[in-house]
Amino acid sequence: MSGTEIGPTGTLEERLRLGVGFAAADRLRVLGALSALAPHLSGWEHDQVDLEVSLKDTGGTDQKVTLQAWLAGRAHLVATSHERDLDHALADVRKDLIRQIEGERSRREPRERRKTRKRTT
Repeated sequence: MSGTEIGPTGTLEERLRLGVGFAAADRLRVLGALSALAPHLSGWEHDQVDLEVSLKDTGGTDQKVTLQAWLAGRAHLVATSHERDLDHALADVRKDLIRQIEGERSRREPRERRKTRKRTT
C-alpha cells in the first residue's frame, strides 16, 4: 500500500461521523464496536463512503441506535437497534449494515462473478 492509500480501517476512522447522542469521548468505543464493518467497505475508495451513527434517548426505554451509510453507486443504507445495552445495539447495527452491504453487492454483481466468488472462497 502506498502512502496515499487508506486501508478499510482508515476509511472507517476517517468517514464515520458521530451524530446526535454521541460525544467525541465515545469515538474509540464506537470505532471498536464497528471495526468488523471495515473489510466490507474495502470495495470503495475512502472518499466514496460516508457513515453516521446516532443515539436517541440514551439509556431510556426507547433508546435507539441508528447507523447510516452512503456508499457511492449504492442506495442509502440504514440500520437501527432498540437494544438497551449500547454495545449490543452497536453490534446489532453493524451486523445489519454488513448484511445490507453484502445484499447490495450480490444484487449488483454479474451472475458469472457470483459463481466464481462462491467457488473460490
